[in-house]
Amino acid sequence: MSTAMSRERLYLFDTTLRDGAQTNGVDFSLHDKRMIATLLDDLGIDYVEGGYPGANPADTEFFAEKPDFQHARFTAFGMTRRSGRSISNDPGVAALLEAKADAICFVAKSSAYQVRVALESTKEENLASIRDSVTAAKAAGREVMLDCEHFFDGYKEDPQFALACAKAAYDAGARWVVLCDTNGGSMPNEIEATVREVVKQIPGDHLGIHAHNDTEQAVANSLAAVRGGVRQIQGTLNGLGERCGNANLCSIIPTLKLKKEFADTLDIAVSDEQLATLVRASRALDDILNRAPDRHAPYVGASAFVTKTGIHASAIMKDPATYEHVAPESVGNHRQVLVSDQAGRSNVLAELERAGIPFDKDDPKLNRLIDEMKSREASGYAYESANASFDLLARRTLGRVPDYFHVEQFDVNVEQRYNANGRRVTVAMAVVKVEVEGETLISAAEGNGPVNALDVALRKDLGKYQKYIEGLKLVDYRVRILNGGTEAVTRVLIESEDEAGTRWTTIGVSSNIIDASFQALMDSVIYKLVKSNAPA
Repeated sequence: MSTAMSRERLYLFDTTLRDGAQTNGVDFSLHDKRMIATLLDDLGIDYVEGGYPGANPADTEFFAEKPDFQHARFTAFGMTRRSGRSISNDPGVAALLEAKADAICFVAKSSAYQVRVALESTKEENLASIRDSVTAAKAAGREVMLDCEHFFDGYKEDPQFALACAKAAYDAGARWVVLCDTNGGSMPNEIEATVREVVKQIPGDHLGIHAHNDTEQAVANSLAAVRGGVRQIQGTLNGLGERCGNANLCSIIPTLKLKKEFADTLDIAVSDEQLATLVRASRALDDILNRAPDRHAPYVGASAFVTKTGIHASAIMKDPATYEHVAPESVGNHRQVLVSDQAGRSNVLAELERAGIPFDKDDPKLNRLIDEMKSREASGYAYESANASFDLLARRTLGRVPDYFHVEQFDVNVEQRYNANGRRVTVAMAVVKVEVEGETLISAAEGNGPVNALDVALRKDLGKYQKYIEGLKLVDYRVRILNGGTEAVTRVLIESEDEAGTRWTTIGVSSNIIDASFQALMDSVIYKLVKSNAPA
């Protein structure tokens, strides 16, 4: 029997788009939800919880059709039927049954205190609501789960009732009964001990854990529940969630894959190749939210494998295992040793190898590239978030980017005026003068903002290079202010996509937001020409 066949299957359930949306300051658009859902499916997540159908227009539209997943099961979330209503007369349950989803995750109280105080209901009615809701969803052909809200606190108060809630769902046909540490105050030893009692009533391969991070132990509590016997973990990318967040899947996934205790006995759907995209997935979510990534996040943080001057750096240069608990490449991260110019050189060489840029280790231009990167990063550039701009910087310094065209001048105007309908509108107009092989080309365009106008004007006519950029489009634009005040330095990140769906990110930094934006736009166009092997 193979090792993989002998391991128990552990399932991953992502609730970034539902519970993660409760994070203060996070508001997902429909486009955001679709992007993140695809990202989660690509990562190998088993269940992607998309939100609460009927709760808001974005969620309702999101569940109007199933995403084209390769692996994940699309899951709708909602409450069990309300007290005093029948299944057929509960609009919330109706919305769940109508949603185009593979699975339904109901939530119900499993604490006698919560039933009494929050719902002002009875234990009997709560149990009936669980049974009726699970039965109805099963009859509709859905895979059914129940989140037992406040389970661990409820178990401390009235273990018989908490277990009865879980058992009611299981007996009614729920595939998963998920034990929730809703207030996030339980300790790992409490979680494990309680789960061991529950598995005496419900098989562990039908149990899950949903932990909140209010004592900074959501990941530890999730792993403790696995030790106790559960075989589904619910969490979010980057630990998003209300209050202090949820269990962070960016820490849980590599721990399950790379730590012997779990890797030898449990199998998850995330492959080694998918694990190596974890950093990219983590940062893609931060980019969508326009948040600065947590540099010190385990596994995926930019500083997770950084060593500074001293005995640690000396040791790690001899053997990385001296101060690294896993290989950074396994999660898509990379090692940095900030100890000397030679170490800096090694880091840049590693970046060049990752980008597939040919180089000669003895080329003196490499030192210029190192100095240029240091200078630019000190002024606000962040090349780890802008793969295409790093590629171009390296190629330019090493002398490998053709001089396709030259922008002689650009001009942007923004004006407010009354349109033909008498409404006051703001209009942006951009004019770009470009020189291509001695020919001057002038393009003008209007846009819904100065950057949009510049983008359209720049790509309107590039002479013989126009055919190479026809499929190029700007898909995201993000701005960060690097310091305060009206004279603040601005960092602009632009995500672009070509006709094949390939995406890349470019960066611009300036005290002038238009200048920073134009830098990023230019890099995007030139990167597309380089990628297309356009002739000089």
